[in-house]
Amino acid sequence: MTQYDYIVVGAGAAGCVVANRLSADPNTKVLILEAGGPDRNPLIHMPAGFTKLTGKSVNWGYLTVPQKEMNNRRMHYPQGRTWGGSTSINAMIYIRGHAKDYDEWRDLGNQGWGYEDVLPYFKKSENNERIVDEYHGTGGPLNVAEQTSYTKLTKAFVRSAQEIGIPYNPDVNGAKQHGVTFYQVTQRNVRRESSATAFLKPVLDRPNLTAITHAEATKVLVENGRAVGLQYVKGGQVKTVHANREVILSGGAVNSPRLMLLSGIGPADELRGLGIDVVHDLPGVGKNFQDHMDVYIPAEVSQPVSLNGQDRWDRALRHGIQYLLYKTGPVTACVAEGGLFLSTSEEVRSPDIQIHCLPAFVVDHGRKRIPGQGVTINTCNLRPKSIGSVTLTSADPTVPPAIDPNFCGDPDGYDWKISIEGFKWGRRLLAADSFKPYIKKEHMPGGQAQSDEEIKQYIRQWSKTDYHPVGSCKMGQATDNMAVVDTQLRVHGLEGLRVIDASIMPTLISGNTQAPSIMVGEKGAAIILAGKVV
Repeated sequence: MTQYDYIVVGAGAAGCVVANRLSADPNTKVLILEAGGPDRNPLIHMPAGFTKLTGKSVNWGYLTVPQKEMNNRRMHYPQGRTWGGSTSINAMIYIRGHAKDYDEWRDLGNQGWGYEDVLPYFKKSENNERIVDEYHGTGGPLNVAEQTSYTKLTKAFVRSAQEIGIPYNPDVNGAKQHGVTFYQVTQRNVRRESSATAFLKPVLDRPNLTAITHAEATKVLVENGRAVGLQYVKGGQVKTVHANREVILSGGAVNSPRLMLLSGIGPADELRGLGIDVVHDLPGVGKNFQDHMDVYIPAEVSQPVSLNGQDRWDRALRHGIQYLLYKTGPVTACVAEGGLFLSTSEEVRSPDIQIHCLPAFVVDHGRKRIPGQGVTINTCNLRPKSIGSVTLTSADPTVPPAIDPNFCGDPDGYDWKISIEGFKWGRRLLAADSFKPYIKKEHMPGGQAQSDEEIKQYIRQWSKTDYHPVGSCKMGQATDNMAVVDTQLRVHGLEGLRVIDASIMPTLISGNTQAPSIMVGEKGAAIILAGKVV
């Protein structure tokens, strides 16, 4: 059996960071396993290319279980399956969330995870090309840059927000989050900067770091209450590796709990019901699952100023040449070029709505083609109260997990209230003066949907994930029955096993989850190296 000091499962947002930091010690032998392949698809690295990465070549291609509040739809649920994980197929938006999100983690009993505790790890990762201040880092592995250009529609969006009372904020990751902004993005030299390009690929030449691709983990091996290794499948063959120190799960909020459950670590009754031998009864595995739900308003524009049609073969060829020669043009677009954070009332502790502007028709994850020119306003309830789960339907590791974000399933109707309010704010934006030269008409749902009930019916049919799943291996005290890991990210009741990824987040942060997931990787690796919470 091949032996390593540390086995990292998943080369995604956090896993690449962990592998980098642990292997910096040449005397430490590290293995990182990735179920997908290397990030060789050129569309990964061209910023706008991610819009074409909807197939299973770099994507797990998951579906949710039928969502009872969403017309029982099984919803498309993308998760990255390549080096970089979802950081290789996302829109590259660099958002950290609100300071109070992390203070809430601390106040829930997770000492060492307040905003002042995690800020140094955001800064440690970061090389910000524009901002040098107390909130941002320079010289880190992850490049954060300005976009090369903005469409007229995005500029109109930023002006329109100010016209309806939302101030311009040049840095929504700094002293305050409230306001409208042109997003900073994870790009370097107008190419995607993923967790793989920032943290993993630059250190692959380390002799003590081994990276194996197309290797799907199927079981954590546990002996006498300690994780001692891992079983995985590669090329149809079952292989086993041994961990002298620790096994570290970094598969994300879907795949980390899935692997634990397949390994017999989780709610005992559920595991027995599937014929899985119970190795460690841990009720919270796969519970506390949370995600942002996205509601979009596509509108037809009267001028050829959107990105629609720019992928027609002749235009795409011209744009590709322009990009290769000059690093300009539509290929540089992250599509979600601008966004804002707002509060629905003075009572909320921080902004509870995020809105993106997409200068194109982007319906059903961009898979639905709409003729003509359009703009899409995406609205999101930042702190949903609905709690879902990730469970198994079979002991067979080739069967996909049952993913249930439970969108708008909270019993008091809070998520419905905020989602409808966010939709109305989106309409206010489209009606503002700066958008008037461009907006021809609302494409969906159209003027017929005016009452809250009519808006709700539209949301039931057309909402989607905002790609921010967290929480399914919750961090918390041992007295919390739903907690899976402690503040050092060690699995409660087992030795030699940690979870370091977005699944440990006890509550969903107020924004995109790429930067927070990388921060978790940084802090988790630092905890291991220091031997205590840092």
